Amino acid sequence: MCVPPENGCPPAEPAPDPGLPRHVAIIMDGNGRWAKRRRLPRLRGHEAGAESVIAAVRACGDLGIACLTLYAFSVENWSRPRAEIAGLMALIRRFLREREAELHERRIRLRVIGRMCDLPADVRRALDRVMAETAEYPDRQLVLALSYGGRAEIADAARRIGEAVRAGTLDPRDIDEAAVAARLYAPDVPDPDLMIRTSGELRLSNFLLWQLSYAELFFSEVLWPDFRERHLVEAVEDYRRRQRRFGEVR
Repeated sequence: MCVPPENGCPPAEPAPDPGLPRHVAIIMDGNGRWAKRRRLPRLRGHEAGAESVIAAVRACGDLGIACLTLYAFSVENWSRPRAEIAGLMALIRRFLREREAELHERRIRLRVIGRMCDLPADVRRALDRVMAETAEYPDRQLVLALSYGGRAEIADAARRIGEAVRAGTLDPRDIDEAAVAARLYAPDVPDPDLMIRTSGELRLSNFLLWQLSYAELFFSEVLWPDFRERHLVEAVEDYRRRQRRFGEVR
């Protein structure tokens, strides 16, 4: 089982407005239903959803949100039909090819979390290249969760802890939440403040199970291909009206 290397990069800068979420995570749900309602192949729904990715990236940039994480492909998605998987991999390559210039223009650093070794070699090469070429941008991050699962991430972190104990570099008595968090896929990325799920489904679907412990959750009825800047602004405005307690009494 592959485990991504630890990343020692500095965390993203906080958003200029302290009332804004610093990190927004989105479960992009509803592509298949969008296509079915229009009697189109499922892949057409994924293609339409790619436009919503750009809308979300631009909205976060305009608002001053430092980090956006998108649940793009889960470990469970490998069980889908091969033709659909091939189409999704082609969409990733096309996104990188067509949108790389905008990432540079907006000075957005591309990141990936998940088991990248599961991805086709050409997809890995394209991702590695764009990640390397955007690595120096300090203020904005786009994180794609690819071949990702929350349970898999925690299991991989536990494996790394076991390896450190076996190597004698970690005392079992020192294993605490910080030790686990430091071995997640992107330990330098702050936990999401706001998680958005589209299409009306009310579950986490194995997404960022560790990191979402204290996130505010927002569920939208909008199918992902119809999600645009105004919908993200609506979720952020709802977030701003909430009082985050983190277990405290206020």
